This record gives sequence, structure tokens and C-alpha cells, in this order.
Amino acid sequence: MKKVQFTICLIPLVMCIFILPAFGAETGTVVPPEDVLNTVEKVSPKIEEVAMRLWNLSELSLLEVESSTYLKDELKKAGFKMTSEGTSGVPTAFIAEFGSGKPVLGIMLEYDALPELGNEAVPHKESRKDGVTAGHGCGHNLIGAGALGAALAIQDLMKDKEIAGTLRVYGGAAEETEGAKVYMARDGLFGDVDAMLHWHPLNVASVMNVRTSAQSQMYIEFTGKTAHAGFNPWAGRSALDAVEVFLNGVNLMREHVRPTARIHYIIKNGGVAPNVVPEKASVILTYRDESRYFVEDGVAWLKEIANGAAMATQTKALAVDYYGMYDLLPNTPMAKRMQGHLERVGLPQYTDDEIAFAKSLQEAAGVEPGGMTSQIQPLSGEPAVGGSTDVGDVSWLTPTMGVLMPAEPEGIGVHTWMATASHGTSIGVKSAVSAAKVLALTGIDILLDSPFLEEVKKDFEKRTAGFEYKSPINPRIKEPVGLPDEMRSHGSVLDLKESFYKQADEDEYF
Repeated sequence: MKKVQFTICLIPLVMCIFILPAFGAETGTVVPPEDVLNTVEKVSPKIEEVAMRLWNLSELSLLEVESSTYLKDELKKAGFKMTSEGTSGVPTAFIAEFGSGKPVLGIMLEYDALPELGNEAVPHKESRKDGVTAGHGCGHNLIGAGALGAALAIQDLMKDKEIAGTLRVYGGAAEETEGAKVYMARDGLFGDVDAMLHWHPLNVASVMNVRTSAQSQMYIEFTGKTAHAGFNPWAGRSALDAVEVFLNGVNLMREHVRPTARIHYIIKNGGVAPNVVPEKASVILTYRDESRYFVEDGVAWLKEIANGAAMATQTKALAVDYYGMYDLLPNTPMAKRMQGHLERVGLPQYTDDEIAFAKSLQEAAGVEPGGMTSQIQPLSGEPAVGGSTDVGDVSWLTPTMGVLMPAEPEGIGVHTWMATASHGTSIGVKSAVSAAKVLALTGIDILLDSPFLEEVKKDFEKRTAGFEYKSPINPRIKEPVGLPDEMRSHGSVLDLKESFYKQADEDEYF
């Protein structure tokens, strides 16, 4: 009850602060908030079209060929210039621009789906009739649609009001696996951006004034010696034994890691037959913590465990941290301004049918059927959360802020079939439209309100004082490891793995 009262008390203050239109001190350009909101409403049919198109495509990370092409075509038709395609070694990533000069405003799109989460847009578990097994369980169809809608609205206002500056759209492919933004960051593609905007669907309405976790993704492979498991097992050395020893060590490690650390893994390969001593076995592991420093410390420990497991089983180990992300760095002036705009936009208005759909999803999930959220969260104090995003790397290179909008019912988490279903309905579309409004209002402020942008930059400079960005991607890796060989430009994945084995032999690298 106290949270509701605080939010209600905050509204008059926010409205007083942000009732004034966006104003450019140097140009004298004035854009009333109502003009921004009306412009987003005009492009809302396109937001719906894009959301449904991406939802139907549901292409997996690094394979979003049709989704990427579709978004690029929409931007080109709107008058954006495509400045980069296949950006930073990621074939489905891109960068598009409109306008010129300063300030440079960035907006990030995402559009990859998740495996095995395909579901019809119905409030019960039902495979898609078209046979597509992937699904937008994290709502990246809505991210792509809402962020694109915000960009189109800002572009219209830039043309109509003759607003100076550059609007840059980043096609951030493969966020769920080896996100393109980290490769772009390594290539210095955010260096001239004055501020960056993003958003994400969830079951709440809130500004993303949080600290996500940094992470590293690891590939651990053991090589042993094959033998007949019945006749002469003594002649073999089991790579699977090494995996078991390694994972036992990992699970003993859990007792001594920081409370903010997270370790999760799968056994990728455990052998081919029980009567054959496995020559090869492998694990894919993710290690998270609240900063790159702690993640790198944990990765070093994991490599020592792999080395020990190899010694214990007389096998050979290769442990590579092939991809990683930074934690998300907030920005107080941007968070406060975006909070005001979120309060102005408010929650989506749902029909009786939409509320009934939401409650049916909740019943299917076994949670209280209360429907959609009924309040906007007050501005948080930068809490740490367990998830990770490649937006984190961007946030350490340019001031960055995002917003969360309800696209699934309360109690329903992302990465579930229930979320996939909701993201394919009008509930999801309304989330994308509302997010586009918040992003557009904030974006126009960045372009026109010079004192505000100066505050944003000062906050960023204070937070990053003494910081030097170091890419979490191993320099041997030129493009995502998960790319199919036919999409690669730098040799096969096998060639890459062999190069790491060579490094291990030369440098005792584990």
C-alpha cells in the first residue's frame, strides 16, 4: 500500500516538472509532448505490423536473416540510410542513420527468438500450427517493433520541426546468445553516440534504473582416449569422467562464491555410447556476477578446476571464455527524465477480452489470476538483478537508459511459453506502442534540451572516471562462435577450436 501511495504522490511533482515541452535552447525549437505522443500514435499501425511479422518469423539468434532484412527494408523505405550491414562480423546486425551532425541519438532494436518456446497466441500450451518451434518468449519481436516505432516517430518530428542531429538505429542481433552489441562495442561503434535508448517487455511498468549482471560464457572440452568399456576399459581415459570431476568441482565452488554470483551449465556432449569410453565430452557454462572484475576472477577459478579435472583423469582440457558482457550502468538524469515520461504515458488500457486472456495465462501457470499490472513502479535505487544483457557494454561507452513495459500478466516470467503467447497478442502490441512513446519523448529531449544532455554526460563521466573499456571477447574470436560454418567469414568453428588447442599447448592455457 505504501508503494501505491508514494507513486500517486509523485505524479503531481513529475507533471509539474515535465509539463513543459521539449525546448532547444540554441535553435528555439519547441515540441509539445502531445505532438510526440500523437506522432507515435500515427505510426502505431506500423508497430503492430512489425511486432506480428517478427513474432511469426521467430528466428533464432544469429539466424534472424528474414527478420533483419525486413527491419532494414522498413528503415530504408522510411528514408534511413543503411551505413553498415553484417556489422562487426554478425551477419544479421546492422546500423542505419537519419540526419547529420550532433547530437547523436541511438536507439537499439532486438529481434531474435528462443528455442523450443514456440506457442500459438492462446492461453494454453499449444504448438504452432505452422511448425515453427522457436518463440519470442523474451518479447524481442516487441523490442524491435517498439524501438522502430520510436525511431520512425522521432524521424517524423525531426523532419517536421527541422530538428538538427543524427538518429542512429542499431540492429542488435542475437541478444540471447552472442549479442552483436558486444562485437559493435569492441569495434568502437558507440564512441560518438551522445545517448542511447532501449526498452524491454516484462510484467511491470518501470524505468530500467538497475544493475544487471556481468557474465562470461565458457566452452570446456576434455579429450581422453577411447576403449571398449567392457573388454579393456583400462586402455581408455574417459572425457566424461573429466566432465563429472569438473562439474563436481564447480558445485563445490558454489559454497565459496559471492552471493551475487550465478553459475549454470549444460553438458553439451557426454559421449556416443555407454560401451565406448568417451574420447570427447564438453560443457557450456555461464558465470555471472555484479561486475567484470568478479566475473573474470570466477572464470580464472573455473579454468583451474578444468585443469585439475584433466590431471585427475589423465585427459586434456580446453577451457575458453569465448563471449561475455558487462553489467548495466545506470544514468540518474536519464532515469529521472524517463520516469516522468513513463508517468505521463501511463499504463496501456486493456479490454475485457485482454484481461480475460491474461487471467487464463495466469491460471495455466498456477499463479494468482489478477490480470495485468495496475501501477507504475516508482524510480528504483539501482538494485542489482540476476539477468544479463549486451546493452551493458553499450552503457559503459555512452549514457544509456531503458524502460520496461507490461507485455505479459503479473506473475508470468519471460522465457516461457506463456510469455510467447502473450507477446503475440494485442497485449504485447500495446506494450510496444507505450514503450515507443516513452522512448520518443526521451529522445526528443536528448535532441533539443541541451542542459539536460549536459547533465546526462556529467553523470556518465563521473561514473566512468578512470575506466577503460576492455572487450570481454577473446581477441582470437573475430565473429560469433555460434554462427553456422556457411555464414562464417573467418574459417570453420573447428578451425577456431584447433587454434585454441594450439594456444593451450604453447601457453598452458586452460
